[in-house]
Amino acid sequence: MVKLDTMVTWVDARDRLPRSGVPVAAAITGRYPPDRDVEDDADDPLGEEFWLVRPMYFTSLHFGADGAEHTDCFVDSDGVVRLPYGLGSAETVTHWAELPTLPGEMTTRAVLGEGVQAALRRAWSAEPRS
Repeated sequence: MVKLDTMVTWVDARDRLPRSGVPVAAAITGRYPPDRDVEDDADDPLGEEFWLVRPMYFTSLHFGADGAEHTDCFVDSDGVVRLPYGLGSAETVTHWAELPTLPGEMTTRAVLGEGVQAALRRAWSAEPRS
């Protein structure tokens, strides 16, 4: 069995951003649903406020599906672009953390292709660390 405990260090997105291309866990804040009718309650902000964590990657330059150019942004698996907190988007990233390494791997966060099965076997057969 592999020891699955890991330490996460959150970084305030207002203080520092990750390197371009780095996959991260991103803490996102915003409101959902964002498009509720304003007439529902003019004194109440649109939607319910949320703060959640999603896997994303950070990039210094991204072209959205609509052709829009985004700089220094976080992008999720659906191509949704979110900016660091305070930069004026409906949903913003407040904090980010590097993803932990894969189970049984000391420095690896991703394995692709032929190496996947060998990495899985190592993880499943690894002895617990003390």
